[in-house]
Amino acid sequence: MDRTTRRTGAALRRAPDTAAAPPRERERAALHDRAARVLETNWTGTSTVPSRTLYPHQWSWDSAFVAIGSRHVSPLRAQLELETLFAAQWGDGRVPHIVFNPSVPLDAYFPSPDFWRSSTSGRAAGAPRAVQTSGIVQPPVHALAAWLVHRADPGLSRSRSFLARIHPKLAAWHRYLLHRRDLGGGGLASVIHPWEQGMDNSPCWDAPLSRIAPTPARAFRRADLEHGAPDDRPTDLDYGRYVRLATDYRDGQYADGQGEFAVEDPSFNALLIASEHALARIACELGATGTARHDRAERLTAALVERLWDPATGMFFCRDLRATDSPHTSRAPGHDMSRTTTRQTSPPALIPEYGVSGLIPLILPTLPRHVTAGLLRTARGPRFGLGTAVRLVPSYDLTGPAFDPHRYWRGPAWFNTNWLIERGLRLHGEHDEAERLRTALLGTALDTAFAEYVDPYTGRGCGARGFAWSAALALDLLQEPRERHEGGTWG
Repeated sequence: MDRTTRRTGAALRRAPDTAAAPPRERERAALHDRAARVLETNWTGTSTVPSRTLYPHQWSWDSAFVAIGSRHVSPLRAQLELETLFAAQWGDGRVPHIVFNPSVPLDAYFPSPDFWRSSTSGRAAGAPRAVQTSGIVQPPVHALAAWLVHRADPGLSRSRSFLARIHPKLAAWHRYLLHRRDLGGGGLASVIHPWEQGMDNSPCWDAPLSRIAPTPARAFRRADLEHGAPDDRPTDLDYGRYVRLATDYRDGQYADGQGEFAVEDPSFNALLIASEHALARIACELGATGTARHDRAERLTAALVERLWDPATGMFFCRDLRATDSPHTSRAPGHDMSRTTTRQTSPPALIPEYGVSGLIPLILPTLPRHVTAGLLRTARGPRFGLGTAVRLVPSYDLTGPAFDPHRYWRGPAWFNTNWLIERGLRLHGEHDEAERLRTALLGTALDTAFAEYVDPYTGRGCGARGFAWSAALALDLLQEPRERHEGGTWG
């Protein structure tokens, strides 16, 4: 085992720009065992909950990240994680963002199954009758996860026909996103609710959400405030808007394209593109050609650059597809913010907020070189402080007016986004910087008992402890980099 693989323990707790010495082997083993225990604690028998307290059901992209990590402990359990999720797939191909555990009381989480009414309101879209789910989706990390899980134990995977069984479900999931969710007509998938993108209350959503009339706070009860500090969670106003959007979508029988919120997001689409590359590899493993999938991924990469890249700032931004529906303050990225004017924008406007979502396209193998260079400059600059100002990359612009190091996605650092950035850095040859970030991630996981998210400056843990994807991704990061990338994971 090489020295870089064993960088855990006390050495991992140093600042991101400090060289770490290799710790003793038992420290690495201790971190592995603690992470594995978190996954064991959160395992229900068929899937993994993100947290036993705050999130007592199965979440879509959480399960994908959990499968990526748990493949190092039990490839069979990693396969079951994905199979359980896709057993709740709707007839139109969507993979719901929550699969509800019927043994959990209704008041343990809001919105609960009786809010979503999936089996009735979702009937026209093919919602399953045997299980209750939400009606919205989350980022499509699943094909990536399926390919990595297969590579962890190809013999087991082939003996169980894992890829053969899950491939058509993954293909249907991608068809749904590429056809039903191309609301802007430019080839990219749109999210119709902030929860779908996964970064729930990011400042990137403030402008499009400002047009949504909120459901009064007295009309619902937030179970999340029983488990987390109110100052760290979304506000009641934000939550009221989330509830309004979800209510309207449900009452519209979960038909796409009718709502007041529609945004093309860079990370959601980058993950879709990376998953298209993974689906191409899955097709080849099953004896078909992956050429069409790779070609589609390259076309989507070109569309991502054309529609969401701003060369003046070196950043990918979200595009608000409903911005022309009503007057609002339009600020062109890269321009003097003191010269804003209230006007209708045409075409739909980029949202000039620097969220970590705009860095995630680093995971794409065919990103143009000048775009990659611009993203790296932005990541290393004062807005994100990669390798200099922070321990981990924040979820939002360090210099932005809405930055808060503790309030959910408005500044704290998250393990999954930093894991993706670490992969992107390695993909584009930035191995030293990737190794420093890997070291910082492992040290932070150890220090915080696998916190849900952390202060990007200090690494202090926030939210739930024993968080499933934090533990799972620590398990993945403990592996030697060349083993984690075996099989050309991203392309």
